[in-house]
Amino acid sequence: MTRIALLQMTAGIDPAANARTVDDAAREAAGEGAAMLFTPEMSGMLDRDRARAAQAIAREGDDRTLAEAREAAAREGLWIALGSLAIDRGDGKWANRSFLIGPDGAIAARYDKIHMFDVDLASGESWRESNAYRPGDAVVAAETPLGRMGLAVCYDLRFPALFEALGRRQCDAIAIPAAFTVPTGKAHWHVLQRARAIEASAYVIAAAQVGEHADGRRTYGHSLVVDPWGEVLLDMGGEAPGLGYVEIDPARIADARRQVPSLANRREIPD
Repeated sequence: MTRIALLQMTAGIDPAANARTVDDAAREAAGEGAAMLFTPEMSGMLDRDRARAAQAIAREGDDRTLAEAREAAAREGLWIALGSLAIDRGDGKWANRSFLIGPDGAIAARYDKIHMFDVDLASGESWRESNAYRPGDAVVAAETPLGRMGLAVCYDLRFPALFEALGRRQCDAIAIPAAFTVPTGKAHWHVLQRARAIEASAYVIAAAQVGEHADGRRTYGHSLVVDPWGEVLLDMGGEAPGLGYVEIDPARIADARRQVPSLANRREIPD
């Protein structure tokens, strides 16, 4: 059994304050015996005012939240799955980039969000992530204390081809950090997370943003851990930030794959 911690967060527009939140969470998670800490999408800053956000978005080597998370991981001897940060690519666009940080503070893996959130909701909310961000083009998985960890971010959740690719890599767990809107969260969050866990016969670990943010948006919360059979082991609710803990049992992965060997039974579907 491996103990993990999820940080449910209400990130604001001040990167320094958000970095302190991640640092405090790392200290507390390590003190509670967690081997890994998972944080949400946009842990460093959540700001829909892109002109204002541009003043704080830095290249990877200069990002404050990443630097402090690496220091915290090394100080606490803790793995940190830093959900994502807005990173300046240096080509006029940003990346929505997720990081796996090892207990030595080194970056073990990076993943740039592939699917851009370009939508117009019935609530009146309109989002055009692709106006500022360039999508990634690589599927990423890396070895962690939970086994092979696949990486995805938020809107990626809706695209089965990515999870098909992670399934082919025999991922034992998939991190899906998010900042889901409330309307889409109410409709689809739980069912999609459970479906991804069942399809991959893997744990799904989804740390999320929650509540009213300084930039005026509201996020759904409900950070989840779902086991390979589709059972929700943790739901942190939609009201408040905080830390949640779960024990991950690797035997559940083997048990699910033995009973329903869908990964082994998969066939190529012709166009």
